[in-house]
Amino acid sequence: MTKKLEGRVAIVTGSGANIGEACAKALASEGAQVVLADINIDGAKRVAQEIRDAGGEAFAHPLNLLEEDSVRTLVAAVLERYGRIDILHNNAADTRSAQMAADGPIQQLETAVWDSAFAVNTRGTMLMTKHCVAAMIEAGRGSIINMSSGVSILGDVFNPAYSASKSAVNALTRNTAAQFGKRNIRCNAILPGLILTPLSRSMMGAEQLALLEKHTLLPRLGAPDDIAKAVVFLASDDSSFVTGQLISVDGGITTHQPYVGEVLAQLG
Repeated sequence: MTKKLEGRVAIVTGSGANIGEACAKALASEGAQVVLADINIDGAKRVAQEIRDAGGEAFAHPLNLLEEDSVRTLVAAVLERYGRIDILHNNAADTRSAQMAADGPIQQLETAVWDSAFAVNTRGTMLMTKHCVAAMIEAGRGSIINMSSGVSILGDVFNPAYSASKSAVNALTRNTAAQFGKRNIRCNAILPGLILTPLSRSMMGAEQLALLEKHTLLPRLGAPDDIAKAVVFLASDDSSFVTGQLISVDGGITTHQPYVGEVLAQLG
């Protein structure tokens, strides 16, 4: 049976661990030739090798989203190797422990923390789109999948810089969809809820995780594969008439009244 992404070339940023790793492996399992782009080049090389060991095609390339020349170099390398770019998954974000810990109350927020969130999460997404879209225009099609967040559409008491940068990604997603739709290039964003990864577990205690699970409508928290499946859908022709959309993959946590979790707990 033909795989959904056979013959297509995908770039996944931030693919050396966690959600990006799962997305890269899922795209490869559907036949895509996957470029793992990450500042964590050792992680990207590990994932690329695991994809190749499973029979897929992948290679790792270093990427620093703070430097436009790094983006140019990556795209040039992909085009030299494969001659095309069909899928761009802008997954990378600045989620370093120190960055997220410093992204606290607004009255104490350092401008450097704010600027770092936007430089990687928003400007980096723009730069990757800027340098990949010409190849998609030449190919006559493309799918750009941006990683946003549930906190981009709801207020939270934590991480205002991260939240605002992801709200900007939402606006960029819709602008990209509007600018390039007539060129048969689609752009959508995924808004995850809490996804259980080593990173999220390290940032949250058991009490916080239990609170989030309580307010998730489905009877579990998310897994990286939940996001990966959505990425494959948006990369494939199954979503050929879907563009400009902000798609929540969050178990329903952003869909209900604030008291629902408490009511469900009382009802058992």
